[in-house]
Amino acid sequence: MELGSLFLVLAVLVIVGVYLYAPFTAHARRVRVNETHEVSALKAERDRVINSLQELDFDFNLGKIPAEDYPEQRAALLQKGADILRKLDELAPIPASASNAEARIEKAAAAKRADAPDQAAEVSDDDLESMIAARRKQHKSKSAGFCPRCGKPVLVTDKFCPSCGKGLK
Repeated sequence: MELGSLFLVLAVLVIVGVYLYAPFTAHARRVRVNETHEVSALKAERDRVINSLQELDFDFNLGKIPAEDYPEQRAALLQKGADILRKLDELAPIPASASNAEARIEKAAAAKRADAPDQAAEVSDDDLESMIAARRKQHKSKSAGFCPRCGKPVLVTDKFCPSCGKGLK
């Protein structure tokens, strides 16, 4: 046999081996995909529970929820969130430093709360002024709608349509 035909036979054997091994790798990928879907669903449910906790706290502060019902509802939501976090921990373990599930759900709810006191304390007056100036600058360059002639988007600062040239003001 020639050297070229030997390499050809070797290449065919490698291709056949890869072809026969492929189903084993596909099964492993499917298992990982199913796990990631489950983790994703649990994270979405965790976010829904956190939002429900925030809404419950907000409604209680507004006086929409009676004081006798609030602790029961809050405890039920915390328990549901803790169960979800335990399931997440089983699928994707976390470091031992954050092992208390109820404390983690409380911390996540407090971090998302709009009236969190620690967020306001961190921003200085100069930072606030620069954020306001950046917001105003961003607002000036926002879209003013669409050109009445060609339908292309135009900015607030545009006097003429950049596409067709029609006067806008």
